[in-house]
Amino acid sequence: MTDDVMTIREMCDTFGVTPRTLRFYESKELLFPIRDGARRLFTKRDRARLKLILRGKRFGFSLEHIRQLLDLYDRDRTQVMQLQRTYEIARERLAQMEAQREELDEAIAELREQLEWGEGVIASLTGRPAAE
Repeated sequence: MTDDVMTIREMCDTFGVTPRTLRFYESKELLFPIRDGARRLFTKRDRARLKLILRGKRFGFSLEHIRQLLDLYDRDRTQVMQLQRTYEIARERLAQMEAQREELDEAIAELREQLEWGEGVIASLTGRPAAE
């Protein structure tokens, strides 16, 4: 293949995704490969879009938010609107992630307490010392 286009297999190997994933993103109109018969050829634009999709998914952005961000780039090549909206979504997502982390930290601490309590009960019932 040339540097301009990649096959679905090359895309999968490069980005660590499955053909099904690429077809899914195509069906959601996030990627627009060139059709050559039954083959799909992905352009540099598709590669850049896939990189942004995967990054957005990693950060927990919804596909709808990702679509909005990609569409903003198509409307404003200066990227100002896209960058501003990305910043807003990222701030919201960070706040959500931090709240989830706090909840998880609390649950972990509570589970540790319950394990310690259970260990003590088991030790008292079996006459064996609690593990340390």
